[in-house]
Amino acid sequence: LLAGFRLMPMAAMLVIAFSSASSAAGFQLLEQNASGLGTAYAGSAAVADNASTIYFNPAGMTQLGGYQLSAGLVGVRPSYEYRDQAGVKSGGDAGSWGAVPNAYLSGQVTRDLFIGVGVSAPFGLATEYDSAWAGRLIAIKSKITTVNVNPSIAYRVNDKVSLGFGLNYQKIDAELTKTGVDLKGDDTSWGWNAGALFTLSPAMRVGLSYRSPIKYTLEGTLNGALPIRADVKLPDTFILSVWQQVSDRWEAMGDLSYTRWGSLDNLTVVNRTSGAPIGAPEIFNYENSWRFAWGAAYKANDAAKLKFGIAFDRTPVRNQYRSPRVPDNNRLWLSLGGQWNAGTYGKVDVGYAYLYVLDPSISQPGLQGKYDASAHVVGAQYSVGF
Repeated sequence: LLAGFRLMPMAAMLVIAFSSASSAAGFQLLEQNASGLGTAYAGSAAVADNASTIYFNPAGMTQLGGYQLSAGLVGVRPSYEYRDQAGVKSGGDAGSWGAVPNAYLSGQVTRDLFIGVGVSAPFGLATEYDSAWAGRLIAIKSKITTVNVNPSIAYRVNDKVSLGFGLNYQKIDAELTKTGVDLKGDDTSWGWNAGALFTLSPAMRVGLSYRSPIKYTLEGTLNGALPIRADVKLPDTFILSVWQQVSDRWEAMGDLSYTRWGSLDNLTVVNRTSGAPIGAPEIFNYENSWRFAWGAAYKANDAAKLKFGIAFDRTPVRNQYRSPRVPDNNRLWLSLGGQWNAGTYGKVDVGYAYLYVLDPSISQPGLQGKYDASAHVVGAQYSVGF
């Protein structure tokens, strides 16, 4: 696995540079591979068809023999256009293109023991309005980037049960601006993830996985001078997945996930020296959310596979607390994709998803209106065994 650790610095720099686009509920990023994009990430903790299972369910490594490398890039283009009650637009489009790269390496140590490492970006956000827009006293720029390094281990207990565990070393950088205010902060912290994979038959697998919350103490500056600090806790997530080989050509998969966004109540910024609060806190008051996905894949021939998926993503944002920083609402995923398997040369997955977002309404001082919101997601993944 030394080759994987040599890959990590490059992958980490890519993630730091580009992982700033939100596509799942809140500002969670589901795009930890591109191979699951075509099925709307249905079956994420049970499919285990490449090394990216390290993120979704480390127990899935037991389905991979030898050494496996998987790397990909997903492009996300959210769109958020605000218009007031009279239909007048303000702020321009607060969304923009962002890229989310990933890289994973797994290796079989013994018949039943597997190890691996992954680099990804679990959370990301980038919204930015024109500096003179109607909500400039509330928000102009909001940017959150994360890097997650995830060493993992998996053990096959028997032919039916496999278990996996991983550590997560995660870095966060954040910047929040509004008229006259520029807050910047960063921190690193640890979390963990675990999973189980149950092979009920050669044609059916069930996966369970859990990712822990991660607590940060952001330290940075206000307007480049005043030292500040803020505590934040990013949520934990549970996933239940099913994968089934329906026939020689068809496979189906489903996903139910639950994210405890209720941990994100507010962001209170204090003077790092005196401990005194600075200004009013950023109020989130998020509630826990869930996501359901269903997908299918059709094997056209020995090399080509077509993928389809649909998902419903429930937002953690309550209408009365919706902020222009995260103008989120419930969303419907419509996905399609394909895979080309070149045997010993590896396989390439491509995918596309359109996210229909129910137009979010907003009621804040000086902001009474709605958003036109949507997103496009495209990606490609290369996976190979050696």
